Amino acid sequence: MFESLSDRLESAFKLLSGSNRLTELNVAESIKEIRRALVSADVNYKIAKDFTDRVRDKAMGTENVLKNVNPGQLMVKIVMDELTELMGGQSVGINVKGNPGVVLVAGLQGSGKTTFSGKLAKMLKEKRQLKPLLVACDVYRPAAIDQLTVLADSIGVAIYKEPENKNPVEIAQNAIKFAKANGINVVIVDTAGRLAVDEAMMDEVERIRDTISPTETLFVVDSMTGQDAVNTAEAFNQRINYDGVVLTKLDGDTRGGAALSIKYTVGKPIKFVSLGEKLDTLDVFYPDRMAQRILGMGDIVSLVEKAQMEMDEEEAKRMEKRIKQNKFDFNDFMSQMQQIKKMGDLRSLLGMIPGVGKAMKDIQIDDKALLRVEAIIQSMTPAERSNPDLINLNRKKRIARGCGQSIDQINMFMKNFDQMRKMMHQMANMGGKMPGMPPGMGGMPKGFRK
Repeated sequence: MFESLSDRLESAFKLLSGSNRLTELNVAESIKEIRRALVSADVNYKIAKDFTDRVRDKAMGTENVLKNVNPGQLMVKIVMDELTELMGGQSVGINVKGNPGVVLVAGLQGSGKTTFSGKLAKMLKEKRQLKPLLVACDVYRPAAIDQLTVLADSIGVAIYKEPENKNPVEIAQNAIKFAKANGINVVIVDTAGRLAVDEAMMDEVERIRDTISPTETLFVVDSMTGQDAVNTAEAFNQRINYDGVVLTKLDGDTRGGAALSIKYTVGKPIKFVSLGEKLDTLDVFYPDRMAQRILGMGDIVSLVEKAQMEMDEEEAKRMEKRIKQNKFDFNDFMSQMQQIKKMGDLRSLLGMIPGVGKAMKDIQIDDKALLRVEAIIQSMTPAERSNPDLINLNRKKRIARGCGQSIDQINMFMKNFDQMRKMMHQMANMGGKMPGMPPGMGGMPKGFRK
């Protein structure tokens, strides 16, 4: 995420290395590189200039105040504060209060509206214990209704659709009536998009909005489209005056222009970010945490929150006891694997750890590695899973045949598992562990590199 921008900003800060204080000369050199980094990330030049002007003024304002502070570190702090402010300053929640609460989802075709609608329904159901209804108002795109139906079924929420009705305004109205009659407390309306902004699309979304009076209107934008996304966001806002923005595809080749420019240009907050196709990859947007990630500081707060959200407290205590007694087995390991998978995409998780995201930027993470490890464990007998020491060469051969992998791969897995178990045992007895993290997180076996 934003790797190119992060690298260029780091280069700008390095210009201050060796200096013992901030001066007009070294600040000017650093500011020039920061501005270039932002423009390269597809941030509008005016926004980049305003941003760097504020950074320069703050930096020079500290010249006679903080003489003993490392200039590079001071510049990083100033840039982080300004990035946070540029992206909105603080997170802004979603309003789903009402009878029912109604969320209208708008955006261009291909921006990820339908997938986001499913993700939002899942989040509201699981984290806020609401009863969502997905509404299929995209009556033009082939298979749009089918896609929303599949999403609704996969997360166990209701869907309202009228396949024969081509009037999305009527469908939305009828969906609200259905929700009231069936005790549903939040309605998520997925609308149609176009390949580009046009009058017909805007008229339709406007009519739906005026008819159903949503408690929240969200504009979904593909973050990979950069400055074009900002222009589209501005056009939509002029017509439907939405409440917030959703940035999708942040796991792709994103330069950062949309995330950094939308709040400044449109004046509306980014409320959610989406990092993949999986339905559990939707996060509330925190400007300060995003600024930290852009500057290579990771986002350990979000990582721990994810871990705590998925970890069962009693299970964690039980696991800690087994680790201390050196009884951690493949059943325990499989349980921890399931916890990690619930937390989301592996590369995204690693990117939240300070320093790890940058160190692994050129390493290809193989998400299927977890499936291969599961296949190995599932090819074991119950006795082997409970007692890893039972597994000899003949058993390894049988396991290899069962999971379709080589003896060398089984040996490597067993070796890594044994090393991980010993390390976890030592750490547990010394009282050391990463707060809120599943015990297996730090010791995943090798095999994530393609």
